[in-house]
Amino acid sequence: MAMKAMGLFGGVQMVNIVCSLIRNKLVAMWIGPVGVGLFGLYNNALETLSTAAGLGVRNSSVRDLSQASRSGERSDAVARMIAAVRSWSAWLAVAGLVLTIALSPLLSKWTFGTEQHTWGFVAIAVAVMLVTLTSGEQAVLQGTGLLRRFAQVSLWGTIGGFVVSVPLFYWLRLHSIVPSIVAYAACGALAAWVLRNKQHDTTGVTARERFKLGAGFVKLGLYMTAGVLVTQVAAYVFSAWLNLHASTEQVGYYQAGYTLINRYTGLVLAALGMEYYPRLAQVAGSASRIRVFVSQEINIAMTVMAPIVCLFIVLRSVVVWVLYTPQFAVIEPFISWGMVGTIFRTVSWCIAFVILAKGSGRIYLVTESLSAVVELVLNIVGYRLWGLTGLGIAFTMWYVVYTAIVAVVYMRIYRLRLSWPCVLNVAWVLLVTVAVMFTLNAGFTAVAWMLTIGAGAAALYRLRLLWR
Repeated sequence: MAMKAMGLFGGVQMVNIVCSLIRNKLVAMWIGPVGVGLFGLYNNALETLSTAAGLGVRNSSVRDLSQASRSGERSDAVARMIAAVRSWSAWLAVAGLVLTIALSPLLSKWTFGTEQHTWGFVAIAVAVMLVTLTSGEQAVLQGTGLLRRFAQVSLWGTIGGFVVSVPLFYWLRLHSIVPSIVAYAACGALAAWVLRNKQHDTTGVTARERFKLGAGFVKLGLYMTAGVLVTQVAAYVFSAWLNLHASTEQVGYYQAGYTLINRYTGLVLAALGMEYYPRLAQVAGSASRIRVFVSQEINIAMTVMAPIVCLFIVLRSVVVWVLYTPQFAVIEPFISWGMVGTIFRTVSWCIAFVILAKGSGRIYLVTESLSAVVELVLNIVGYRLWGLTGLGIAFTMWYVVYTAIVAVVYMRIYRLRLSWPCVLNVAWVLLVTVAVMFTLNAGFTAVAWMLTIGAGAAALYRLRLLWR
């Protein structure tokens, strides 16, 4: 199932990557580093605000829906849960719209040091509402197992947003940033509405029932929201700090490097997580099955990530030149160091899902809060000491610490272990990644390529066995 889900969402994520790459390239060419910086600042604000508005319904409701399906509850019970998710999403979407509009002068002041961008944040409020509504429908599709339709929502939303945004970039240039973000949100919401789950009749569910049914997953969602929000606020605060203490151009370089390190490789994890999280939630009460599933997921993720990370490192100059402009060559050391951290990010990602599957809201909040503090401190220290290169080092150190945090929870609180083959697989991938980075930096390009090709061949062989 994991490999099939990765195949399904991997194709969708490839489309997302291509559209994102072309979009960033066009922004870099037509608008420049300032445009990339503005795009990053507004997107960080959107992510933070939509996370706050959603109250974790996107993930917490998936857990309840998948467990209901596993336990064989009646179709009308699942329908009532779907009605609760949709109603809560609508209520929260309106609340997010109103709150963002009310805070728009302050958001402009905090981000840019002036209120001149107030109307930009008023427009972002519309995107917050649309993203919240879309998240509710995505939760329903994922929780009820309609993964193919979920993939279609993501696919058509991305394509629609891209098609609308490109002319805006060309004609409006710097003024196209906010309209393009709203366009992406609108296309995603339209695709989610057209492809929503229509298999269950939710018309007979009263508003009181919807509120009561949703109270359970919203309670867990509050902890999840607080945890995610703390992380996003940390990223938002650092971007604003960098904008005020350095320049918007430096924010653009940071956003470009962070996108390459975190978001593009994160699409692979997102593809795996579409099936992994509901499956893990269904067996949350079985320690033996959790151990098997987590070790299996780490092995699959390591197999997929190893050649991707190595290729990013050896092709860093080409990637920057193709995706951005030669002006962005300063982020190459940032990328190299950050890609090593991606290995730790993958491991921690697989383990952290156990906390969500078990519904341990307080534990999740503590781990994410500690992670956010570590991220913010390391970013500021790293930039002050080594500039953009220091941000790559900070990224790696951040995920080393975060992996240690979730590993303590996994082993001490839940009394679980990883299989030895899984641990050895992680060690092997980490060793190869570090070797590729240092040999390339030392000028032994041929050796770095040989290691990368070897990692790719081994990954293809293992993926073939796993697929069978």
